[in-house]
Amino acid sequence: MTSVTDELSLAADFAPATYDDWRKLVDGVLKGAPFEKLVGRTYDGLRIEPIYPRARDAIPIAGRPAPAPWQIMQRIDHPDAASANAQVLHDLENGATGLTLVFAGANSTYGFGIDPTAAAIERALDGVFIDAGISIELQIGPQSRMAAIHLAEYVQRKGISPAACDIRFGLDPIGACAVWGSSPYAWSEIVSAVTGAIKGLAAMGLRGPFAAADGRVIHDAGGSEAQELAFVLASALAYLRAIEGAGIVLEDARNMVYARLAADADQFLTMAKFRALRLLWRRVEQACGLEPKPLFIAADTAWRMLTRRDPYVNMLRATMATFSAGLAGANSITVLPHTLALGLPDPFARRAARNTQLVLLEESNLAEVSDPAAGSGGIEALTSELCETAWRLFQETEKAGGAFAALEQNLIQRQVAATRAVREANIARRKEVLTGASEFPNLHETQVVVLDAKPVELAPYGEAKFKFDALPPIRLAVPFERLRDRSDAILKARGTRPRVFLANLGAPADFTARATFAKSFFETGGIEAIDTRGFTDPATLSAAFKASGAELACLCSQDKVYAAQAAAAAKALQAAGARLIYIAGRASEEEATLRAAGVNDFIFAGSDALATLRQAYSLMEPT
Repeated sequence: MTSVTDELSLAADFAPATYDDWRKLVDGVLKGAPFEKLVGRTYDGLRIEPIYPRARDAIPIAGRPAPAPWQIMQRIDHPDAASANAQVLHDLENGATGLTLVFAGANSTYGFGIDPTAAAIERALDGVFIDAGISIELQIGPQSRMAAIHLAEYVQRKGISPAACDIRFGLDPIGACAVWGSSPYAWSEIVSAVTGAIKGLAAMGLRGPFAAADGRVIHDAGGSEAQELAFVLASALAYLRAIEGAGIVLEDARNMVYARLAADADQFLTMAKFRALRLLWRRVEQACGLEPKPLFIAADTAWRMLTRRDPYVNMLRATMATFSAGLAGANSITVLPHTLALGLPDPFARRAARNTQLVLLEESNLAEVSDPAAGSGGIEALTSELCETAWRLFQETEKAGGAFAALEQNLIQRQVAATRAVREANIARRKEVLTGASEFPNLHETQVVVLDAKPVELAPYGEAKFKFDALPPIRLAVPFERLRDRSDAILKARGTRPRVFLANLGAPADFTARATFAKSFFETGGIEAIDTRGFTDPATLSAAFKASGAELACLCSQDKVYAAQAAAAAKALQAAGARLIYIAGRASEEEATLRAAGVNDFIFAGSDALATLRQAYSLMEPT
């Protein structure tokens, strides 16, 4: 075998570099600051070191075999069956290898979905040869649960061989109860209904899998990676126990369960999460006395990362999510179209979602290597730490009596709520950035096109006899989008958006960096920034502010310029009618003097942008 030094013969010309050598260089740059400043933390508290050594003893994790591509699933959710059929045929003709049929009432409808009737299913699949190598996945809820039976009956009615069909039926009452925060039935009754449906489908010759352990429930609600993994494990094990308890051999029962995870734009954490699930499920199988085999893992790009504003950036986020899930061995991937948060996607958005996968597979050849992350020190470390943390949370759920019992006790909900609160605080302070929404906004974006469709209305599903806290889906950009909506309302009422005057002091070299920061800061909330060339004379500054028509002002420059000019500039702006005056930068020892001169607040990286912007709107909105 060729050694590393043989492969990199040029390295022999250099002295070997060690971690200690690197630390000496880093410490010199830090100049006494703690090394911990370079260490990141995930929402599970896992350390992300700035550098990792190679994981030399790592073994590739068995998942989707190379060079087999993942299934290119295309989301079908049009409420009109004929329109859904047109989408189906077009997608299959243009590169999709599978269909994700999203029915009204499912956790993942996000506003729309197919009518779960036998007639609608037959119309939507007209002209589709479902036994010709394509994959079908159902995303259903309690109100649309009969869609699984209708599809099975459709297979029978058409004389199609059930064994030739690749259908994942997506039965997931635990996920539905978690999202709704209630259930009409006790767990024992749910088990009876679900296992009865599974046994009936299996008796018809369909091979499934049938039950889905859906981690998107946790991810959509703002939870962490370890919480998502623990929920998937607990749900999958609950279904496995239920199926075995219904008289199905454990080896067969194991094949009737699959998992679904959310893939987001955090490349390394997404890859580590998918890899960790395979290791965790392998441990569950071993504990059950089974010889481990790769779990089928379906991936959906994340709902919570989608933005309504500047939605084209969603294409970039979806690309990174697809890249990460594909490299980490996902068996199938469904890309949410970039306009889904705005309404029912049009053909262009659907094409972009489909082609995201085609480009990564056909041009980037991502499927050619099995588990390419194996041996990467950082990803191996994250994978291992996620396994440990998720297993501990999974054990807590099991001690509570399993997934459904833990929901009844609000155990899972409390964990997710705590993480969501920290996440929302980071969003507000722009520590967790959403490009196009909380950073680099575009106030002059053009409106995107979505389809005009009426959602399917379903009858209520039973009386909520068992109630607990719900885990509804969220989108992280919503707080900033609401501010942009307020800006639009002011524009409509007054003809202009709210404005902030950037009172740049000194020369461009003094103010450019902070003026750029301030512009992004205010425009994330829809407050248009009026840039200026720079001032040294308070009278000239005052006249320029009056002519701008702005109500707010923000001083921008270096600290040394603030010390010499900021107080006089603030007094001039206050006299000119500025309702709120900000300084771009942290408060200094001159804070008291500056506030006395009229400065209301300081904006800086890590300050609460949402609170600052909401305060500004309280003074500017039309009464």
